[in-house]
Amino acid sequence: MSKTKEQYVEILSHFPIEGSVEVIEPFGNGHINDTLKVVTDSGEIRYILQRVNHHIFTNVDMLQGNIDKVTKHIRKKLEEHGEKDIDRKVLTFLPTKDGKLYYYDGENYWRVCLFIPRSRSFEEITPELSYEAGKAFGDFQFMLSDLPEGALGETIPNFHNMEFRLQQFHDAIKENAAGRLNEVQSLVDEIEKRAKAMCIQEELYREGKLKKRTNHCDTKVNNILFDENGKVLCVIDLDTVMPGFVLSDIGDFIRTGANAGAEDDENLDRVYVNMDIFKAYTRGYMETAKAFLTPIEISMLPYGGRLLTYMQTVRFLTDYINGDTYYKIHSPKHNLIRTKAQFKLLQSLEEHAVEMEDFMKEWL
Repeated sequence: MSKTKEQYVEILSHFPIEGSVEVIEPFGNGHINDTLKVVTDSGEIRYILQRVNHHIFTNVDMLQGNIDKVTKHIRKKLEEHGEKDIDRKVLTFLPTKDGKLYYYDGENYWRVCLFIPRSRSFEEITPELSYEAGKAFGDFQFMLSDLPEGALGETIPNFHNMEFRLQQFHDAIKENAAGRLNEVQSLVDEIEKRAKAMCIQEELYREGKLKKRTNHCDTKVNNILFDENGKVLCVIDLDTVMPGFVLSDIGDFIRTGANAGAEDDENLDRVYVNMDIFKAYTRGYMETAKAFLTPIEISMLPYGGRLLTYMQTVRFLTDYINGDTYYKIHSPKHNLIRTKAQFKLLQSLEEHAVEMEDFMKEWL
């Protein structure tokens, strides 16, 4: 969506902005919310203005309430530890002039946060960056590990619930809305073969053996800001911070960061797990995470990689069977290409499962 500068300035007028607005233009490459940078008469980017996608985040009150609690909790922890330059180490969202956590213009929801100067993010991943990313997400979870149970709501209910995703999958098969089931039957069979083993997380939770913690739920390297020297400043993109299982967070990083290929790679020879990335991330993560994880969580972290890769295979194939109603596609077979690439990564993770589990023994 696009507005005039005057319309954006009117939205910004509801927030305590310092200086006059000179430039407002799109910023970053996010796929869900509309993000704009705001340059003031100081000549620098001072603020980030975002339109919240309320079709995905349907409860904006809960969403912004979660973010407010999380950022305040982290800020308090940083202050207690005598951290310097705290405004660069946690996101700062501005309340509106009448004290609300967002502004609603009658159609859309808007929020403003301070821009973090001299920061950068990375798209490519190396073992060195992977280690720093592991430390960042480990620290993030550690700082939030004492948030009381029930403090946060689920911004996307059942987001990483495998039983729920399989139910969606089975509904898609039953409907066969796009008439594609015969074409993908062999993939359906592979998914069904693994279904029971991939629902262990929910079973252990019901048995009281696995607990829910405060998770980021989108642990990609580009959701971390780094300083000029490549050191972590803070974790960003907090929309999906909610109760969940730690297996999801490490699993999503393994799925995205440790994949030698692309999520939608057509050349399946390029798709396999990079063990150097896995080991570097895990070392960084366990530096602080070992302080709050249980032995069963530690031993199951490699399973998290298989689980999230399997889950994404299921979600892409579900969307393909449904006729491409959820994910944006760039070609008629895009969701099928994604499915095959994710399944190839899953097979690679299965081949390396024993090696990964042996690697975790150092922390058990």
